[in-house]
Amino acid sequence: MSNLINESNSPKISIIGKNSVTLAHALSIQSVELEVADGALFIVSATDGIVSADIASWRLARELYIPSLVVITELASSEIDFEDMTAIAAKMLDPVVTPYLVLHGDDGSPAALIELQSLLIHDYTSGTNAKEPADQEHIELVQEFREEYLEQLEDAGEDSFEAGLLFPALPWVEGTPIGIAEIRGYLNQVPVIR
Repeated sequence: MSNLINESNSPKISIIGKNSVTLAHALSIQSVELEVADGALFIVSATDGIVSADIASWRLARELYIPSLVVITELASSEIDFEDMTAIAAKMLDPVVTPYLVLHGDDGSPAALIELQSLLIHDYTSGTNAKEPADQEHIELVQEFREEYLEQLEDAGEDSFEAGLLFPALPWVEGTPIGIAEIRGYLNQVPVIR
């Protein structure tokens, strides 16, 4: 993975929403103003939702065709789960796609992500991003979500994220590495054009 902060040709990213400074630190990037950004991260809190100022920024990003991610946060402390919050974000912003779903540990806290395209589990229980194939139980659990996601990708077309036309929603669990590598993976796809 590239180190976004040290590469001179790395994209400029705008981070909008609650805990934007914390996410910038976790990603080792410096947030820029939306008008000069190559890409944008819109933080949506599972406890507080989306504020009107962030919705206005989302509309500006759409007008400018800025590739944008929706980052769902505060999942460990909310009654609302990732899937429910992505549905809310889709109603308030634009339809989103979910390339990953959150898997929970025995204590109910987020512990891993399952990648819907490859069916790989990104297991964070050891503190690292260990990838392993999903077992049959997980495959059956996510089958409908996977079919919907693959259909959305096909309908959107190749490079639709880079063109600012497809909006992935990704989880981020503050204080853990859950979601950071996945967010970086999308940021590395953002073209440098501004």
